[in-house]
Amino acid sequence: MLRAVIFDFDGVIADSEPLHFKAFNLALDRHGVAIPKEKYYADYLGFSDKDCVRVINRDFNLGMGFEDYEEFIRRKGEFFDKLALSESTIIEGTAEMINMLRQNSVRLGICSGALIGEIKLMLSMSGFSDAFEFIVAADDVEKGKPDPEGYLLALEKLNSNGNGPTQPHECLVVEDSHWGLEAAGAARMRRIGVANTYSEEFLEPFCEMTAKNLADLTIEQLQGLCL
Repeated sequence: MLRAVIFDFDGVIADSEPLHFKAFNLALDRHGVAIPKEKYYADYLGFSDKDCVRVINRDFNLGMGFEDYEEFIRRKGEFFDKLALSESTIIEGTAEMINMLRQNSVRLGICSGALIGEIKLMLSMSGFSDAFEFIVAADDVEKGKPDPEGYLLALEKLNSNGNGPTQPHECLVVEDSHWGLEAAGAARMRRIGVANTYSEEFLEPFCEMTAKNLADLTIEQLQGLCL
C-alpha cells in the first residue's frame, strides 16, 4: 500500500543544481580553484554541502580544517541565496505529481542533502510549500546520501504523528541520482529515478521505475510499486 512519497529536492523539485555549482565556484574563487562542470556532475552532485566540501578539499589540496569548512559553507550559502532569488525554477511535471498525490491523500515529505534554509527559500516561490508534512535536510543528519540516515529519519517522522505505522516498503522515494536511490534502497523503500540529471538507462539499476517527466506517472503505477 502506498502511504507516503518522499521527494529529493535538488534535481527533482527544483532545478537548483546549476545554482549550487555556481555558488561552489564563487566560494572557491578566493582559493584560486574552479570545479569543471563535468567533474561537479560526475563526482559531487549527490553530496550534502558538508560532504562536498570535504571531498573538494581533498581533491584540490586546499588544506582546510573543520572551522574552514563551516566558513566555506556559510559563504557558499550566501552566494546560493542570491542566485536562488533570481534564477531558481521548479522542474516541469513536479507540481502535477504533487497535486495528484494530494488528491489521493498520500502523505508527502522531502529528504534532501541541501540545507533547510535553501529548501525553504526555493519552496516559498513554488506555490506548493504547504504540501509537505516534513523536511529532512542536511542540517538534520551526520551522514549524507548514499547513507540511508536521512530516509530512516524521514520514516521516523512519518511514524511520529499518530496516523498509524508506515513500513519502509509503503514509502516511495523520488530521486534524480544514484546516490539518493542507493540511500533509499538501503532504507528498504521503493524508488523512482527521474531522468532530470542522468539518463533513464543510467538510473535503471538503482530503482524499481524510471520516468522522464513526473507528470507522466499515474497513481495506479505508484500504488503498484508498493504492494
